[in-house]
Amino acid sequence: MLNQDLKLNTKVFNDDVEKIATRQGFGEGLLKAGEENENIVALSADLTESTKANLFADRFPERFIQVGVAEQNLVSVASGMALMGKIPFATSYAIFNPGRNWEQIRTTICYNNQPVKIIGSHGGLSVGPDGGSHQMLEDIALTRVIPNLVVISPCDAIEAKKATVECAKTQDPTYIRLARNNTPIITTDETQFEIGKAQIVFVPEVGLAHVGIIATGPILYKALIAAHELEKMGTKVKVMNLSTIKPLDTEAVITLAKETKAIVTVEDHQIAGGMGSAVAECLASNYIVPIEFVGVDNKFGQSGTPSELEKYYKIDTPDIIEKAQKVLKRKF
Repeated sequence: MLNQDLKLNTKVFNDDVEKIATRQGFGEGLLKAGEENENIVALSADLTESTKANLFADRFPERFIQVGVAEQNLVSVASGMALMGKIPFATSYAIFNPGRNWEQIRTTICYNNQPVKIIGSHGGLSVGPDGGSHQMLEDIALTRVIPNLVVISPCDAIEAKKATVECAKTQDPTYIRLARNNTPIITTDETQFEIGKAQIVFVPEVGLAHVGIIATGPILYKALIAAHELEKMGTKVKVMNLSTIKPLDTEAVITLAKETKAIVTVEDHQIAGGMGSAVAECLASNYIVPIEFVGVDNKFGQSGTPSELEKYYKIDTPDIIEKAQKVLKRKF
């Protein structure tokens, strides 16, 4: 059942659950952050409306910079503005930001530990018909390896708004991963959010869980549906929302592993180097348990609707259920 201590959306399992894109939540959060702090500035690489940075640009045109189709320049300019006391939000598609400008992010921002917020919209398979060239499935791997860089993957639009507002208050270089398509609202305005803290969003009605599912980003919804179905089959499940991938909430991950003795990770990203890899690294050093990974397995994306692609790449609800059943058979 949903962990109501977190004040989650009670309509999660209803057919009429509201759906909003996480990029919309970012846009609203950026606007709020800009209203609270005049040092907030925003930059775009010719994708202002697509990334929802237009909400900020319309309200604060004097604090908005359009660099054009020049993503490497985008983050270099942002780094310079940060050096002069601004809190820049550099926005583009994830395939370009961090995909095209990784070296500039590494050297001009993170090496100098500048408080630039890197916004990668249209991450994962969510871009659907745009195809494999624009489906960024490697950005978590690219960003979590860079020293000093915080990596956040919000589960819904409400959490994306909160993450944006909160990261605007820090001096840390930060990457926020966003999706293009509308996805279910899981949290509420009352749900607490803290950078670096994971949350258990689904718990057994009684007793200890048999398996722990750790998900990041909007695909958390698929993990919740899988847990709901597994519960009907008699399998007790805990589901963790790991919205901050770096710094990893190691204490929460280890605690879940110790209770369940079996973990499944779920992400709309390559298995290699992603959130699941971060969890595996943590548990390999602290508490070894069997792990199964739900993610894209060494393949590029292709054109299709998000739902078609989730089925094809085996990151859908039935695949999560299958991996949960598989890992249960491997428990020590």
